[in-house]
Amino acid sequence: MLTWKDVIHHATHGNNTPDRRVEKTEAEWKALLTPEQFYITRQKGTERPFSGEHCSRYDPGVYACVCCKTPLFDSNLKFSSSSGWPSFTEPVKNNVIDYIKDTSHGMVRVEVTCSTCDAHLGHVFPDGPAPSGLRFCINSESLVLIDE
Repeated sequence: MLTWKDVIHHATHGNNTPDRRVEKTEAEWKALLTPEQFYITRQKGTERPFSGEHCSRYDPGVYACVCCKTPLFDSNLKFSSSSGWPSFTEPVKNNVIDYIKDTSHGMVRVEVTCSTCDAHLGHVFPDGPAPSGLRFCINSESLVLIDE
């Protein structure tokens, strides 16, 4: 199980190698994504809290990256954090998320991106429920739910 110590280690010493890579030009991403998805995933934007379709959705399935369709989070590990964004306790595999130290906005956080295509997903915090203690705070616009 992933822990906050593991997250910090990855953010400071490097991430796991993904199973595959997807690389596209900015024009190719713009052609594939809605303007909001492009803003969030390619320009590191953040959607307004409680505005995303996945914020209060608890249907079964796997949440995948909207850009490259890499499975990221299992719906069974989604929880209500009351933060305004979909929250998960851990990713489906250790190599699907990259962890990046983020010092923007006058604070230190850990940004999470899709390791396959570098899409900005959100941030991870050490204030989640047991057993991992992690809260992956993810923009709805960066996800697509694949029904089981």
